Amino acid sequence: MECFIVVTVLWIFSVCLHEFGHAVVAYYGGDYTVREKGYLTLNPLHYTHPIFSLVMPVVFVMLGGIGLPGGAVYIERQLLRSRYWETGVSLAGPAMNAVLVLIIALTFQFGILKNDPQSLASVSMGFLLILQVSAILLNLIPVPPLDGFQAIAPWLPADVRERMYAASNMGILLLFIALWSIPPFYKTFWYLVWYISNLLGVDPHLGIVGWKTFQFWKH
Repeated sequence: MECFIVVTVLWIFSVCLHEFGHAVVAYYGGDYTVREKGYLTLNPLHYTHPIFSLVMPVVFVMLGGIGLPGGAVYIERQLLRSRYWETGVSLAGPAMNAVLVLIIALTFQFGILKNDPQSLASVSMGFLLILQVSAILLNLIPVPPLDGFQAIAPWLPADVRERMYAASNMGILLLFIALWSIPPFYKTFWYLVWYISNLLGVDPHLGIVGWKTFQFWKH
């Protein structure tokens, strides 16, 4: 139960951090409305949608240990000064997740946490790192409306961009089907997640133990 609470609270914080990244870059890029909307405060009430930010991400974690992005920051992109700023706004969210990944990794590198599957703190943080890495990789896939697509969208012809956005629901549905049902896709995805975790000095096995510990209802 403790793992569930710790990971869920920190996951919500990471959603706020992700959306704050979008908002702060948008503000400096010309969208003055983000301040009026309260997006520069790191207040979860301004960033979270009850279904897309809380319920669905936790459900996806329960089902498959995937970090589902789910914030609710609305950027007035027509106010941004250039396409470079639009791309920067889109990439700023995943960049904040990457910062959090590095902070978690450093706690292991400096010995604050050990690669110990018996330690509740270690498995919780190992699982959170896996969630963050999976969220980054998922977000950077160029499928609308994910950040990876929004980063390249300003550089696409307007008609192509609009058609792609119109097909967003279908694209997301196919992506999630692939993550659960197409072995070459989901095996490659998880191989990358575990490879990155290992590269950062955090045993991927901790994430697996953390996921099982997170699912307290199965114990």
